[in-house]
Amino acid sequence: MSSPRVSFEFFPPQTLDASFRLWETVQTLAPLRPNFVSVTYGAGGTTRTLTHEAVTAIGKQFGLNVAAHLTCVEATRAETLEIAKSYAEAGVTEIVSLRGDAPKGAERFTPHPEGFASSVELIEALAATGNFTLRVGAYPEPHPDAADTLADVRWLKRKIEAGATSAITQFFFEADTFLRFRDLCAKEGITAPVIPGILPIENWNGAKRFAQRCGADVPVFLDEAFATAKRDGREDLLATAICTEMCDKLIQEGVEDLHFYTLNRPHLTREVCHALGVAPDVVLENVA
Repeated sequence: MSSPRVSFEFFPPQTLDASFRLWETVQTLAPLRPNFVSVTYGAGGTTRTLTHEAVTAIGKQFGLNVAAHLTCVEATRAETLEIAKSYAEAGVTEIVSLRGDAPKGAERFTPHPEGFASSVELIEALAATGNFTLRVGAYPEPHPDAADTLADVRWLKRKIEAGATSAITQFFFEADTFLRFRDLCAKEGITAPVIPGILPIENWNGAKRFAQRCGADVPVFLDEAFATAKRDGREDLLATAICTEMCDKLIQEGVEDLHFYTLNRPHLTREVCHALGVAPDVVLENVA
């Protein structure tokens, strides 16, 4: 069985210490020759400039294919398209096109009066430029604003029809969650690749908080397993084993691409990739 293609998500630094952590993360994972890497926006688009700087620097310094996140939050259409134009001028050819979360302090997303009202509108506008390959988000468990998973799948289909060529899912804790979602996507006529988003669990309590915000189900057995592992000082070992086992099941079920949410902490991601047979490029590793 061949090893999967991998990709990694980073977030832009807001402090000097965070800058060092980002560059350590990129240096650690670049030798694994990712298919692409992505750089997020902060909540409410708060790191728009930092994202642009990180995207261009990573592409230039490491020669990686960098996909920039772009959202609809708190910006006019003209402002958003100007950011996209600046990416194109910097040689960025991929965008992860998202509606975006509500700004801090707001309960729900509210479109800017002169902005894009939805991810579909944003995708249509970006596709019309002809400058980008567009990836989008997907939700194997119901998005907080969606009625159910079927509604999410049908919205994903609209995004692909608007011009997206692939989707990356929110993270999940059990392989079957993704496999059921993939089957439903196929049943609804989605043929574009749907890439599972993988979260190596660096911090179990933090992972649970993320899950609660995005509507991901938290299995009881994981709560119990991490409580035991914490007592024994084996949390990293457990996290690596659980993530590797889940990814291995996905690969056995025909999944060819895995997208890792690194949280700018690369070591568990690297260990899982190594366990899956994703070997480093020695030449690139020496250069880094």
